[in-house]
Amino acid sequence: MLAEDRFFQDFTEEELWQRYCGFLDLSLDRFMDIQKELLLDQMERIAPSALGKKIMGNRVPGSVEEFRRTVPLTTYQDYEPYLSEKKEDALAEKPHLWCHSSGRGGYFKWIPHSVEFMERVVRNLLGCFILAMTNSKGKVNLQPGFRVLSIIPPRPYASGWLVYSLAERITCKVIPPISEAEDLDFEERVQKAMQIALREGADVAAATSSILVKMGEMFTEEARGTRLSMNMMHPKILMRLLRASISARSKKRTLLPADLWPLKGIVSSGMDSNIYTKEIAHYWGHQPYQFYSSSDAGFIAMQAWNKKMMTFIPDSVFLEFIPQAELPCPAESEDLHPETILLNEVEEGKLYEVIITQLYGMPLLRYRTKDLIKINALEDKETGVQLPQMTFQRRIGETINLASLAELDEKTIWQAIAGTGMAYSDWSACKEYDGDKTYLRLYLELKEQENAAEVARRVDEQLKMVDPDYQDIDSYLGLQPVKVTLLSPGTFEKYTNEKRKEGKDLAHLKLRHINPPQADVEQLLQFDKVESKKW
Repeated sequence: MLAEDRFFQDFTEEELWQRYCGFLDLSLDRFMDIQKELLLDQMERIAPSALGKKIMGNRVPGSVEEFRRTVPLTTYQDYEPYLSEKKEDALAEKPHLWCHSSGRGGYFKWIPHSVEFMERVVRNLLGCFILAMTNSKGKVNLQPGFRVLSIIPPRPYASGWLVYSLAERITCKVIPPISEAEDLDFEERVQKAMQIALREGADVAAATSSILVKMGEMFTEEARGTRLSMNMMHPKILMRLLRASISARSKKRTLLPADLWPLKGIVSSGMDSNIYTKEIAHYWGHQPYQFYSSSDAGFIAMQAWNKKMMTFIPDSVFLEFIPQAELPCPAESEDLHPETILLNEVEEGKLYEVIITQLYGMPLLRYRTKDLIKINALEDKETGVQLPQMTFQRRIGETINLASLAELDEKTIWQAIAGTGMAYSDWSACKEYDGDKTYLRLYLELKEQENAAEVARRVDEQLKMVDPDYQDIDSYLGLQPVKVTLLSPGTFEKYTNEKRKEGKDLAHLKLRHINPPQADVEQLLQFDKVESKKW
């Protein structure tokens, strides 16, 4: 019996809820007590290590206040080359595993994690599944043996290690199997997942939001041609297809994944989660459940059962926050060290950078994540959760500033494009200059033919609706600042394929959405074959 299986065997439903979702019942005072206890333990553990002495010095802080007063804020550069070269003798404890980040900035950041940490990460993931599968407090619809349909980056990405660790600690069926999926590219993994899920079914799906939409499109298209494939001639598959076809016909629509797999829940992540909520619900039959995580911190916050705002988790990392008004300008500067506040000091409606300290003997101390979050409320009255509620806003520095009047981030531009109602494959945006005027240049690949000037007008219209600072920008600048270059079908796919041929890692295959390097933009445009569609 695996480690988590025994809890499902021995615990009552109420006890299971407390184990996996009990953080939602914490008072703010109890949350802070847990944070304090874990930080004091962390300081004692890490103090004798080379990295601990490098960051903290030779004296162990005796309190949370002294820790925040004497230990400087850090970035990944403070841990080089110890982490990039995996120098385990510099750590306080031997890590259970090493994972790496998604590679923002063109290089990976290697992060160690302990056994204790991974146990809590798996517990948090099971909490995500439980909360995704219910709309009411205390209801646990999960049991060992569940089937999870998962299309994620393989190890050593953190998400790959997460699913691998899940399978180590609870009886479950990962679709496609981890041992097979790690050697397949995205399209092959989707095809493999579809074949297995058609035969064996699935209980929950987990992937980034854009991938869930892509999977929905691919599964729907593939389902239309299944009768031509010999792989689909299994009796269980034929019966599933028959039932799904009858269901779709009764609803007078095309066959969807929701007809093929009556899932209990959907778990998604990514900046585009809110943008794709309707599409995911259309394809999969459930509103997606969301969380906020990172490769260095694991799960930082999760939604409750009402699937709205997110609640912080007390025992993943120690949390501090820098108010947006206190951030250095430019944001990338590391010379200044602004003051931080704790969770019991945040204010409703304010933006903050998240600062983390790893726990359980791992080395990152007062580490700047460069993630900007918004505190939407100090509690959730709908669910009775008494802790501050948050949403992820953007990465610091990943914005397009137009004449110091509007600061457009990835989420805002993505919402504006989606708001036009135009079907698109992908996009990228950067600042463009024409004399003393600044523009937003949008490279957009649509699935239907449109006029570039009309597309620019519609995006501009949507930006005014989603960003208050943008609303009056045309009156200040005397111009409409959105310029659009429409790309021919397949342009982004060709760019990705070229990067794959160059041997680029998975994280570096796609063009960045915000301020991509000019060389990458020029390479993208080499694959564009349509004339006269720039405005």
